[in-house]
Amino acid sequence: MFTGIIEELGTIKRVSRSQEAMTLTIEAETILQDVALGDSIAINGICLTVTSFSKTQFTVDVMPETFAATTIGQLKAGNRVNLERAMAANGRFGGHFVTGHCDAVGTITSILANQNAIQMTIQFPENFRPYVIQKGSITVDGVSLTIFGLSQRELMISIIPHTVDKTILHSKKVGDSVNLEFDVLGKYILGAAEAKKSPQSKVTHDFLQKNGYA
Repeated sequence: MFTGIIEELGTIKRVSRSQEAMTLTIEAETILQDVALGDSIAINGICLTVTSFSKTQFTVDVMPETFAATTIGQLKAGNRVNLERAMAANGRFGGHFVTGHCDAVGTITSILANQNAIQMTIQFPENFRPYVIQKGSITVDGVSLTIFGLSQRELMISIIPHTVDKTILHSKKVGDSVNLEFDVLGKYILGAAEAKKSPQSKVTHDFLQKNGYA
């Protein structure tokens, strides 16, 4: 579990690829302070497992499923990436619940400056529209953000200067692809509601009420 608060920017040092399987070696500093084999680290919002590390870098493997469902196949040596360690139980929760399991790839359709903020419009697959609400949370390349504008196929986010400076969002251009993870709480609620509609479902209104869904 993550929060969507990026801890540092890492640098891709090496990419080893065999068809749709990859091994990435990433240079970092902050997240290596307490790293251990098997730790989960979100790379541009994608939860991956540390398979080896040194004082200055770590390595992760990418499965074909992750390659196909995210933008990770576009990475090459020299690229910067957003990095976040899994949430610590004794830490502050500054973003929202993030799993690191990306739902879709979106496309940036506009980037506008609005005083001290950057407004970015992102097109997303239409079948994910039920998971998106005005003022709801979304993760863009691992960054926890709030939706300030919404249509059937596009959402708008507003990014403060600190977030622009501390993440890879400052380098994004119109036409670029981004990893999207929709609010996990909303996904569970909708999943429970859909299950309730099934004639074979044991999900009742009382069940939803008891679990805070209705």
